[in-house]
Amino acid sequence: MIRVVVDTNVFISSFFGGNPRKIIDHWKSGEVTLCLSKPIIDEYIEVLRRLELQNEKEIDELLGLFAHGFNVVFTAKTPELHIVEKDPDDNMFIECAVALKAKFVISGDKALKVIQDYMNIKIVSPREFLSKFPELKR
Repeated sequence: MIRVVVDTNVFISSFFGGNPRKIIDHWKSGEVTLCLSKPIIDEYIEVLRRLELQNEKEIDELLGLFAHGFNVVFTAKTPELHIVEKDPDDNMFIECAVALKAKFVISGDKALKVIQDYMNIKIVSPREFLSKFPELKR
């Protein structure tokens, strides 16, 4: 199973469809494993609240899947890295990927994507990720 870290912009965009939705659907169907840390979950929830999406049934379902560990691996401890200079908050995605040996960080964030590869962890857009795995394109 492919381990991935999903940047907040991709996670939030999944509520509106497109390739981000396909990635979350592949997680829900067990085709990818979502790698999470407390800072990532906190940011997901903070942004959802800011966008006033927190009352949606789908959000409750997602948080329930996180809580029950559905196709999820969670790390309580991550290394402190200083890779993303333009947006230091984005380091948490690479830190989580390193801690949990994820193969991909899926992001639309330019500051993160410019890195492309860190310790054999590929930093790709949703479209790039799906193109690497034709079996996930549906």
